[in-house]
Formats: sequence, C-alpha cells, structure tokens
Amino acid sequence: MPIAALRGSLFCFTGTGVRFLAAMASQPTHHVFVYGTLKTGEPNNHVMKDSENGKATLIGTAVTVKKWPLVIASSYNIPYLLHCEGKGHSISGELYNVDDKMLETLDDFECHPKYYLRTEEDIELMSKSNDEKTKKKLKAWIYFLKDYREELLLRPYIANYSSKGDHGLEYVPRYLRKAQDPKNLHWQEVLRNEKISCDKQ
Repeated sequence: MPIAALRGSLFCFTGTGVRFLAAMASQPTHHVFVYGTLKTGEPNNHVMKDSENGKATLIGTAVTVKKWPLVIASSYNIPYLLHCEGKGHSISGELYNVDDKMLETLDDFECHPKYYLRTEEDIELMSKSNDEKTKKKLKAWIYFLKDYREELLLRPYIANYSSKGDHGLEYVPRYLRKAQDPKNLHWQEVLRNEKISCDKQ
C-alpha cells in the first residue's frame, strides 16, 4: 500500500491501531519487546523516553507466543528471560518501535551480545479489550540470557514482571551498584562459560 494511502487510513483506527500504523508509516524501525525494567513504570523506562538515546514509540502491550522462563536473580534482583523454549509462561510486556540509534542504545544497555543476546521471536500485540480477533502477531527483538547457570531454571517463573511485585525482590538500580560492582562481577552469578541444554532440565 502506498504511504499516502496508509496515512489516510489512520483515521479509521483508534488507540493501539493508530500507534501501530503510524510507526509503520514512518522511517524504518525495529520492533522491540521489553519485559522487565524497561517497561512503563519500571526503574529503567527512562532509557526508552530519553530522545538523546534515539526514538522509541510505545505501540502497546504484548505477550510472547512461546513460553519462556522469566526469573529474578543476582545480588541486584535483575529480571532475566532465559532462552529455554517451552518452560515458564507466555511473557507479558510492551512492544516498541525503535530507530537504529535506540536499538544501538539498547544493545549497549543490555551488553549485547556479551551478556544478553538479542533474538527475534514471535509476539502478539494485544488490543485494550484483549479480544482474540484483534490480536496482531509479529516478530520482535527480545533480549535473552542464553549462557546461564543451570540453577537459574530452578527459580520461580514470572509471567508479568514488576520490580515492586509480591516476589519481594526489588530491583537495585545501576547507580547504586557502581561503587560496589564497577566491573559487573555480578554477571558471574548468572552466566557460565560452557553452553547448556535446557532440554535436560
């Protein structure tokens, strides 16, 4: 469909539909699904809002099509989505359209690919009514912890993360960690050198 026609069609939609089509009609962007501290109301959402980091447009709430284990771990209560397909839950989060600069910012923020690994997966964009007929399935980048310690799979699995949730494990912001852990030694609490197979769990 020509861009002009697409823009004209925006008047036929409201809410999530408008934001989705408006983002698609603009400059080339990337879909990114966030599930942890980058979500609205969470400690690191300022990264998504800061225009100096690039452009990020919130499209709406979304869930992963596949089930994944989302756990809280390390001395700083960090949410980790473990790359172990079929375990855990369909994860609730938010879908953003981001430009190249914001994607680069997020890669740096998540220390991709040394720490988290950005992988493209299927997600479903939800309408406000959560009507099955209005769900949109699409691909989005998600930041996973891939080479994780085996024991992380034994932790409780979360479907919808909140730093102040009833799990009682409130996230410790980065600015409070700098003096204690300037070299990110907490990575050693969750990462392992050799590959593991989650199928054996």
